[in-house]
Amino acid sequence: MCRPRRTVYEWWDCDLRDNNGIGGMTEMSGKIKILFVYPYLSSFVKSDLEILQRHFDVTLIQWTGRRVLLRVIWHILRTDLSFIWFAGGHAARVVIFSKFFRKKSIVVVGGFEVANVPEINYGLMLSPKSARRVKYVLENADKVLAVSEFNKKEILKHTNSNDKNIELVYNGVDCNKFKPGGEKENLVITVGIISELVVKRKGFETFVKAAKYLPNTKFILIGPYLDNSIEPLKTRAPLNVEFTDFVSEMDLLKFYQRAKVYCQLSIYESFGMALAEAMACECVPIVTDNAALPEVVGDTGFCVPYGDPKTTAEAIKEAMRSEKGKEARERIENMFPFEKREKKLISEIKSLL
Repeated sequence: MCRPRRTVYEWWDCDLRDNNGIGGMTEMSGKIKILFVYPYLSSFVKSDLEILQRHFDVTLIQWTGRRVLLRVIWHILRTDLSFIWFAGGHAARVVIFSKFFRKKSIVVVGGFEVANVPEINYGLMLSPKSARRVKYVLENADKVLAVSEFNKKEILKHTNSNDKNIELVYNGVDCNKFKPGGEKENLVITVGIISELVVKRKGFETFVKAAKYLPNTKFILIGPYLDNSIEPLKTRAPLNVEFTDFVSEMDLLKFYQRAKVYCQLSIYESFGMALAEAMACECVPIVTDNAALPEVVGDTGFCVPYGDPKTTAEAIKEAMRSEKGKEARERIENMFPFEKREKKLISEIKSLL
């Protein structure tokens, strides 16, 4: 019987282990036991969790600060391996105790941890203190997983060890879920949380300004507002730009299916999940020639310079006339299917144990 906990998450975690038999307290004969630690449950973190739960005995802990450290240590002792999303300070603590108790650890690097982009104040490598923690994780985890070739190169910039413990495991897209549906419209979309930091990184200002050059084309910026950074965007936006605020997963899928063009105008992306999901729905991709975006798109879309609304508008006009949507989906199906990531994750875990 679980005792009452102080947070909503811990109540859920308690109920999940009691009702579904997930966690270190439950004996599941013959199954590898995994501690899954994460700071927030984004779509790609959730996908990995679902993969591991299908194959292993998983204990789930959200890192909410030092108050959960004793629980983490307790579960490290009772599991075979720790699987940690993001290589920040929480990962450093899990790796330290995993090494102390001679347990294995795998860390997935999302991108922010190894980024150093001072022009937009982005990345843990901007701070010497956080950089030291990240470097400790990269050099001491038994396995570090990169989500793209670009991401792997960024990781290697910040570690003195060789790359024997670093593996490329691309993010995966569920192409059975993200698929075309119905006729495409004269519609251009982009997706992302709207906050001061994200607006600059994702190039939302460029997206809004590009719409002025194409007044007969509808533009939609999809994503929740986290602060007042939405107001300058709305002020600059012409009448053909719409802002949705938060939308459900099902509504997002419908936007992907309706849109002819998807824009990812970022200065830094370690992969670009929304981009890949949109491509799986046969959106023609337009991306900047930065970071991992050309790696994801290949020759199925159009590349533009970061922060160039006029060139972006010209590319959108060309994309509207193109039939590259089917090629974009084929690339996702071949290069980044969910099944490929699932197979690779299972292989990496079993190879360590």
